[in-house]
Amino acid sequence: MALRVMSPDDQLALLSRGTVEILPAAAALLERLRLGAREGRPLRVKQGFDPTAPDIHLGHTVGLRKLRQFQDLGHQVVLIVGDYTGMVGDPSGRSKVRPQLTQPEVESNARTYLEQFFRVLDPAPEAPRLPVEVHRNGEWFSAMDFMSVMRLASQYTVARILERDDFAKRMREQQPISLHELFYPIMQGYDSVAIHADVELGATEQKFNLLVGRALQEIHGQPPQIAVTLPVLPGLDGVQRMSKSLGNYVGVADAPGDMYGKVMSLPDAVMEAYWRLVTDATAEELMELEPQFRFASMKPLELDEAKQRGEINAYDPMGLKKRLAHRIARIYHGAAAADGAQRDFEAQFSRRETPEHLDEFGPGDLAKALGHAPTAGIVEVLVASGIAVSKSAARRLVEQHAVSVDGEKVGALDFPIDAGKSFVVRAGRQMKRFRP
Repeated sequence: MALRVMSPDDQLALLSRGTVEILPAAAALLERLRLGAREGRPLRVKQGFDPTAPDIHLGHTVGLRKLRQFQDLGHQVVLIVGDYTGMVGDPSGRSKVRPQLTQPEVESNARTYLEQFFRVLDPAPEAPRLPVEVHRNGEWFSAMDFMSVMRLASQYTVARILERDDFAKRMREQQPISLHELFYPIMQGYDSVAIHADVELGATEQKFNLLVGRALQEIHGQPPQIAVTLPVLPGLDGVQRMSKSLGNYVGVADAPGDMYGKVMSLPDAVMEAYWRLVTDATAEELMELEPQFRFASMKPLELDEAKQRGEINAYDPMGLKKRLAHRIARIYHGAAAADGAQRDFEAQFSRRETPEHLDEFGPGDLAKALGHAPTAGIVEVLVASGIAVSKSAARRLVEQHAVSVDGEKVGALDFPIDAGKSFVVRAGRQMKRFRP
C-alpha cells in the first residue's frame, strides 16, 4: 500500500512547522522519513500522556495536532497512556515532590483521556491514515520483577539525571527529591524502547526525557528516536502554562459556552499563540492576521504611539478574539454550537442580558462538592458548578471580588446560599445556573 501522499522533503516542511527543536537535527528526521519511504514503512510516532486529571485541555492538543499531521501522512501514531508513570508523577517543571495518585484514580482518568484524544486524532481512519495504536505503559512495567528494574536503573547514571534543570534547581534550593522521581525519565525513556519509537513528541520541558529515550534505545540496540519539542501553551492568565491545577485551562470537553467564554478572557498578547497552536488556521490565514498579532502584542504605550503615527487602521482585538473563540468552539462542538455560544456571549456581555442557553448544575453536583462541610456555601457552589477547580481556587475568586450570585456581588466567604431555589452564579466571564 502506498502510504506517502507527500515527498519526504515536503513532509519535513509541514512537520517542522510550529516546532521548537528537532533533535539531533531536522536532517535526521528527513533521513528517517526517506528511509521509511524506501522501505515502504510508516514511522512510529510516539507521545505519552500521564492521566493525572480527569480531562485533557487545549495545552495537550498542541502535541495531538502534530500527531494528527503525522497520521494524515500515513505514519503510525502511538499513544502511551502513562498509568505507571502517572503514579510516579512527572517532575518536569516542578519545584517540589508531586503528590502520587492511586491506581484507581489513574485508571478513572485514563478512560476519559482515551475518549478525548479522538476529538483531535482520527478514530476511524481510511488509507493512507492508520488506526492509532494505544498502550498503557503498565503493559511492560507491571511485568518487570525487581531485578529487571535494577537492570534498567543501571543503564543511566545519577549524575546525568541530576543534570536536569528541575533537579539541579531543587538541590540548590535544598528542596527534597524523592528517589522514585529519579525513575521517571528512565520510565518514559523505556516506553520508547518498548514500542520501538522512530519519533517522540513532547513539550519543551520534556526535552530531557526525550533524550533519555534516545540513550536507552541505543543501549537496547535500536536506532535512537528523533526528538521533536513543541511550544508550551500559556494558560488563560497569559503567564503560566495551561494547567488544570492552576485553573487557567480550556478543557476539550468543556461546554461550548464555557469554551467560548474562557477564550474571550485571554490577554490580547497571547492570542497569536492560540491561533498558531490550537486552531486549524491555514498558513495563508495566519499570514493575513500577522498585523493584528503585532498590534495585540504591543504594550499600551506602544499601541498609543502606533495609533498617533496612524499605523493602525483595522486593528480589532475584540473581533479577533471572537473569531478565535468561535473557531475553537467550532472545532470541538460544530458550527451551530459555536454560533450559539457567540450569541449567548454577546447577550451576556454586550447587552447585559442573561444568555438563552446557560449551563446548569444541581443538588447532586453540590453534594459531591460538600465533602465534609456541614452546609453548602459559596465555595462549594463554585466547585460544584465547575467554575472553580478546587476549594482553594474558589476562595481566591471570592477574595478577588470576582464572584456574584443573581447579580449581587459576593463580598465574603460566608455569603448565604439558598440551595432550595434557582440562582445564577458568575465569576469573571463564566456563568452557571443552579437548578434545585
